[in-house]
Amino acid sequence: MIGPDGEQIGVLPVKEAQQMAYERGLDLVEVSPMANPPVCRILDYGKYKYELSKKKKLAKKKQHTVQLKEMRYRPKIEEHDYQFKTRHVRQFLLDGFKVKVFVEFRGREMAHTEFGRKILDRLQEELSDIAVVEQKPKMEGRRLSIIVMPK
Repeated sequence: MIGPDGEQIGVLPVKEAQQMAYERGLDLVEVSPMANPPVCRILDYGKYKYELSKKKKLAKKKQHTVQLKEMRYRPKIEEHDYQFKTRHVRQFLLDGFKVKVFVEFRGREMAHTEFGRKILDRLQEELSDIAVVEQKPKMEGRRLSIIVMPK
């Protein structure tokens, strides 16, 4: 058993340990149930849980999650629209985001998916200085998509 100040008290029967905790107005918490004998500690359980949640929040705060941005192109896209969207993709990559770029086909456009491949190939070439392709072009239903991530 471990006391409220962290000092080792020794091996005690459960009833006696509970009585000691009750006298101090604290709780008896089993810290390591698999040890032989099990290790218990006298502490304020509410305060203990609060400190654990604070530690979890702090660890989560320091953790960096990578978001996935998306940009949609069409097979018959005009040059200005292509340049505009590509500038946005470039900015997303410079900000540290992964970008899923996809070309969406409608109706008869499905017969000519090579136009979409040309767009994605051109995009890969233009972004090769700052990005690397994580996922090669892949057809998902009516979408041809790639995932690009910053170098």
